[in-house]
Amino acid sequence: MKKTLVLLAVAAVVVGAIWLMGQQPPPAVSLHTVSRGTVERTVSNTRAGTVEACRRSRLSMPIGGRVDELRVDEGDRVEQGQVLLSLWNQDRRATTAQAKAQHLAAGNRAEQACVEAGNAERAARRLESLHAKNLASSEAMEAGRTRAEGGRFACQAARDEARVAEATLQLNQALLEETYLRAPFAGIVAEINGEVGEYVTPSPPGVATPPAVDLIDYSCLYVTAPIDEVDAGALHRDLPARISLDAFRGEVFSGTLDRIAPYVLDFEKQARTVEIDVLFDDPQVRERLLVGYSADIDIILDTRDNTLRVPTETVMEDDEVYRFDRAAGTLEKVAIEVGLRNWNFTEVTAGLREGDEIVLSLDVQGLADGLEVTPRDD
Repeated sequence: MKKTLVLLAVAAVVVGAIWLMGQQPPPAVSLHTVSRGTVERTVSNTRAGTVEACRRSRLSMPIGGRVDELRVDEGDRVEQGQVLLSLWNQDRRATTAQAKAQHLAAGNRAEQACVEAGNAERAARRLESLHAKNLASSEAMEAGRTRAEGGRFACQAARDEARVAEATLQLNQALLEETYLRAPFAGIVAEINGEVGEYVTPSPPGVATPPAVDLIDYSCLYVTAPIDEVDAGALHRDLPARISLDAFRGEVFSGTLDRIAPYVLDFEKQARTVEIDVLFDDPQVRERLLVGYSADIDIILDTRDNTLRVPTETVMEDDEVYRFDRAAGTLEKVAIEVGLRNWNFTEVTAGLREGDEIVLSLDVQGLADGLEVTPRDD
């Protein structure tokens, strides 16, 4: 009899343990209290954008030659027109000096010829005056006129030769200038390809070669980024924007939409996108940024201030949320009406009130209408 009682007790303990194991505690969920704030309708880039300079020139020499001087280093600030490098050009300098001397000589010859022509003109006028007084023969007068006219032609020919010499000088000066690489604008030297003594060649048509000097103008910076084609129709110039950079996490820069590309990019295995450019509003930003930084942008299409909102991650398909009934400790699936929304917040126009608690952790398994849950202390 005692043995039977012991067996019954053991069986009862086992059954009770199995029953207790089958009773799962209510799942713990994170809650969010519905409140008011700002909600925006935005358009964001589909892939990382890039900080670019409004002016950037990858400069190359127009002719080939041996580098004679490098007058700047990478990172130097240069002014417009400053010489960055020069090729060996002693032959062109000599030719230019010769052309300058020839131009000077031609000018002097023209001056001499024109002075002689002036004297011939005055002599011809005196002979005409003497002939009128019967003091000079007609032959002498005609000879004077011939010398004066010849002098005029000689003066004009000498002046033409001087202009030819001037054009020759300008040609040689232009050929000499080809051996110098000058900055087309003020900026910072980003890269130099070549050393003194090396031979550089211009880029043949259709063949890309490294630039001799990469020059960047930091006075104007912008972000270029792609957006999905379905969002392009809502954009127009001068819309406000926010710019965030991986190099400055947690910091947001204000910007303005400046350009929308008039075409759609269609790359294989990628969504069709439209390129947009956003300018930085603060000109002082350029002192902190580097061209080539990766960036993300949000174009602000519309804004609602002091509106009821919930985190977008709490809204399920068909615009439903789980509201927590604290008195009963259970969940209630509630349909809501929404207005503006973005990745962070969704505007609620009906279905919830300020102060309601909704489930934030939708990844908890088994969530359902009427489910008993335990609020999690996050």
